[in-house]
Amino acid sequence: MLEVCVSSRSALAKAGGWNELIERVARECAREFGAGLEVSVSLVDDEEMRRLNAKYRGVDSTTDVLSFEQDGLVLGDIVISMEKARAQAEEYGHPLERELAFLTAHGMLHLMGYDHVTEEDAREMFARQDAALKNLGIGRTGRLNS
Repeated sequence: MLEVCVSSRSALAKAGGWNELIERVARECAREFGAGLEVSVSLVDDEEMRRLNAKYRGVDSTTDVLSFEQDGLVLGDIVISMEKARAQAEEYGHPLERELAFLTAHGMLHLMGYDHVTEEDAREMFARQDAALKNLGIGRTGRLNS
């Protein structure tokens, strides 16, 4: 089973108790990889995300999710901006839980080698993302099943 380490580094993240949801989504995305792998997910505020985005991508603005691949048994690190996730959830009219699940799946798929640079790659990545969320009972409306 995938080992998932969730770090809540923003007030919104600390108030939410998102660990179980993030662990379920990450494990669903990585099912095909088997046991022995590890991923870390950090829930941060916009200011920390802006600093990371500037440092690693040269873009001095916030973003919703960043993924950093690693080698060996550590699949990598995912960083999610809680403020950006909340704003996007409001914009798209679904719960924050659904947006966090989406961003976790998106970050996981990047760590697993998927990308959305070309239309074909995007179709494949987004289909896998939607399938993972559907397998967990997380639809576009944000309905969450245990």
